[in-house]
Amino acid sequence: MSKSRSFPLSILATSSAAGAAIAFVFAVLGGTAISAQDKYTVQVPNGLAFSEFRGFEDWTTVAVSQSGDLIEVILGNPVIIDAYRAGTPGNGKPFPDGSRMAKIHWNAKKSAEAPSPTIVPDTLHDVDFMVKDSKRFPDTGGWGYAEFDYDAASDTFKPLGSGAACGYECHTIVKAKDYVFTAYGKR
Repeated sequence: MSKSRSFPLSILATSSAAGAAIAFVFAVLGGTAISAQDKYTVQVPNGLAFSEFRGFEDWTTVAVSQSGDLIEVILGNPVIIDAYRAGTPGNGKPFPDGSRMAKIHWNAKKSAEAPSPTIVPDTLHDVDFMVKDSKRFPDTGGWGYAEFDYDAASDTFKPLGSGAACGYECHTIVKAKDYVFTAYGKR
């Protein structure tokens, strides 16, 4: 059982006011030092901004893959998912403007819980984006690209490359598929 203590109101009022003042100063001066980066403020120099893909975390899965020590999930916005379901690019039609894709890469690890060797995502590695906008990107097949590396220690993203054409060269080998590597798997 605890004993009840009584404090004079003047001490409580002083402590409360001092605490509020300290909290206010800390919030104003220290807030940016302790808060994580807002990923939606990051942009590739002369290129795409992370903010152009706001909400990508909730997009539909196009496919998953593994490349070396990375596990990847490729997500698509409703515009590109509708195009995939209509048969693009196999139907000879290009993806429509407004199509967006995000590829999230995680470092791979063996699951500690699965009964058989199962590879699962570990720490975030990077996030890549593509957007189809034929007016904005006429020199790259209508697509703009961006890659943002993730630093777990600082919980921040850093843009890679410069300009929205940074992924174009790799994607030219699938020009016949409107520069998109990933097929929409049967469900």
